[in-house]
Amino acid sequence: MNKRWTIDKIKEFVEKNSESKLLSTEYHGFSQKLLFKCACGSNFEKTFTKFKNNNQRKCDVCQPPKASR
Repeated sequence: MNKRWTIDKIKEFVEKNSESKLLSTEYHGFSQKLLFKCACGSNFEKTFTKFKNNNQRKCDVCQPPKASR
């Protein structure tokens, strides 16, 4: 089942599932990077897919990227 995400649904997901805030106002597809504001106040960009599936829900300072293998 493929769920069609809208900017409103994404904003709702972000508010319910993280301490971050969605700053982007448009969503054009899964490969688009969205702008978020972390709980610490830093802004960061992630695709919604990474935010949703990989639990990358904070900026790189609060949640450093995993080292590549």
